[in-house]
Amino acid sequence: MGESQEAFDRLRLIRSENIGPVTYQQLIRRFGTAARALEAIPDLAARGGGRSPRIADARRIDAELQSIRNLGAECLFLGDAAYPVLLAELGNPPPVLLWQGRLGLLQKPMVAMVGARNASAAACRFARDLANSVAEAGISIVSGLAKGIDTAAHQGSLGKATIAVIAGGLDVFYPPENEGLQRTIAECGLLLAEQPPGTEPRARHFPYRNRIIAGLARGTVVIEAAPRSGSLITARLAAEAGRQVMAVPGSPLDPRSRGCNMLIREGATLIQSVDDILELIRHFDDRAEAANHGNELRANREDAILYEAAVTDLNGSERTPVLELLGMTPVAVDELVRQSGLAAPTVQLALLELELAGRLTRHAGARVSLTN
Repeated sequence: MGESQEAFDRLRLIRSENIGPVTYQQLIRRFGTAARALEAIPDLAARGGGRSPRIADARRIDAELQSIRNLGAECLFLGDAAYPVLLAELGNPPPVLLWQGRLGLLQKPMVAMVGARNASAAACRFARDLANSVAEAGISIVSGLAKGIDTAAHQGSLGKATIAVIAGGLDVFYPPENEGLQRTIAECGLLLAEQPPGTEPRARHFPYRNRIIAGLARGTVVIEAAPRSGSLITARLAAEAGRQVMAVPGSPLDPRSRGCNMLIREGATLIQSVDDILELIRHFDDRAEAANHGNELRANREDAILYEAAVTDLNGSERTPVLELLGMTPVAVDELVRQSGLAAPTVQLALLELELAGRLTRHAGARVSLTN
């Protein structure tokens, strides 16, 4: 999209208070352009019973764009032609990705490879060899540039097709010992970040990073993972997105193998070689997924018509039942639609107003709750 006014406005909308991925999509769908959405936010927040969220300062956006230029990076917005179709299918796709390197790697089939940070030497060797073989087959390897398995996966696919998704800014090196690897990937692979330059990675950023890793790929391979680890979160997100989940088995005597063995017991495909991966993902038709995405976009346009009608019709008597059904415990949006008896666009608009007013929190799995 480049640095057009619309790109500037979209980035400003994304960086504004109370604007998450779901809210961003709904605002763009409702108003068509980011500029119109920015103008409408104060009124929507007032209807939701709160103050208007702080709109990102224009000077801050100018500074971010300058930082992106200085890094030799660019913005990829949701809706751009090069934006990955599979990632766009998520319920909360990143509205913008900042990137350095070879954007064309996103057009290849992708497989994610994740695992333990404190991985064994044998597992790291296996991950390197496996990533190398998968990349040689014309598939991009996606991982998170963490220590252990992630690093081994990038090393194995470096120079062929490696994509690193990081939790902080493009210019922040985490872990510090991977600075050289990160710089190399930015030159001969592809480096992706959702956060602005200069952002130090925090604990809350990693689950967002993991959803991008899982969302880009046809399937996720886990090699050594402790129970309740970040790698298992990525595997769960992949399963929720309808992608393949694969795991390499390990010794029951090694705690680092428990997560993978548990995944296999719960239905993940056991992986022992590159052929196992290729066999599993070769029937995954990206063109069919693109067609499905096109159908979804057409449905969204129809929703937008209903959404427009809801805007003119929504009143206190319709907003009240939605508010009364909400509490501190997260509830599915579909359940709110069912119990309120209101049209889905009406419920979505009520939730949008409440979120912009700072009264609503969105959770994973299309669930919402009142803000504590």
